[in-house]
Amino acid sequence: MAMTVDSNGFAANTRAARFAVVSVAVMLAACAPTPQPSAAIAPTEPANVGLAKLVAVKYHDSGDYMRDLARAAAPANDWLRRRAPQVSRPALVLDIDDTALTNWPVIVANDFGRFPAGPCLLPEGPCGWHAWDLRGQDAPIAPTLQVFQTARALGVTVFFISGRPESERAATERNLRAAGYAGYEQVFFTPNGAHFTLCEPDYGRDDSDGRGSGYHHW
Repeated sequence: MAMTVDSNGFAANTRAARFAVVSVAVMLAACAPTPQPSAAIAPTEPANVGLAKLVAVKYHDSGDYMRDLARAAAPANDWLRRRAPQVSRPALVLDIDDTALTNWPVIVANDFGRFPAGPCLLPEGPCGWHAWDLRGQDAPIAPTLQVFQTARALGVTVFFISGRPESERAATERNLRAAGYAGYEQVFFTPNGAHFTLCEPDYGRDDSDGRGSGYHHW
């Protein structure tokens, strides 16, 4: 959700919010016979894509998705209340897509696919992402909005970063304000036509790149 780092300056553009599930199975059998070299290991069948989509829709529509986001946001609110008064010029950096604003209508309309070009024909779809962004109709993600409001109430300056191109600035900023995110300092977009093959965020670098922001940002 938010990039939580302690340094001066701004963090590189990245999407904040990632989940990792690691499952480790260890079997100890001291007296077990040594397996034969020819013994085959049955491959694990991947989940059916269609069933995975149904599970994702159920997870979202049941309310579990939003409840999980709320549980993740609660510690962020507490941390801001504790930490903001301890530093000078505190700042919070938030991502936009599916962090501050939800793209769920276009995700469902496109059957979990993504393509930038084309018109946006909702609710049936298809819907081009560029056309969707230009509509400026993304709803806020409530737990993130609460973190934003907590930050602003504490006098924390808020910046947004986005992988959206600069050409979508006007529509995106209008959308942010309409969704309740009024009062942020600035939004950083991707240059028009930019392509990236490698992302190397440096969350801990001091503000020594000449921009002189002087912010203590998370």
